[in-house]
Amino acid sequence: MALTKSNRRLRIKRRIRKVVTGTAERPRMSVFRSNKEIYAQLIDDNSGSTILAASSTEKSVASEKGTKLEKSVLVGKLIAEKAAKAGITSVSFDRNGYLYHGRVKAIAEGAREGGLNF
Repeated sequence: MALTKSNRRLRIKRRIRKVVTGTAERPRMSVFRSNKEIYAQLIDDNSGSTILAASSTEKSVASEKGTKLEKSVLVGKLIAEKAAKAGITSVSFDRNGYLYHGRVKAIAEGAREGGLNF
């Protein structure tokens, strides 16, 4: 029996999470993509807490005009800027079961442009 799209993504997500972990020095950058918005978090898995987050719903990004892809790049730059203020320079990228393509790739490239190392 074929898996549904969401079950397939969850299976891939579990496989990724076996390998990718985050610490306070090198947090995990987790990406969530909905139909309209995109979200990114820096997570410390040792303490189980979110260090900081950015999304396309924030005023600085939502006020910009453009496609969802362009807003994803802005969210990547925004989280890189917040991370720099917090003293974080490198992260582990968690694509959360999504293909590294489109908006997920755009948020990663935006974060790299902003100064984060993967």
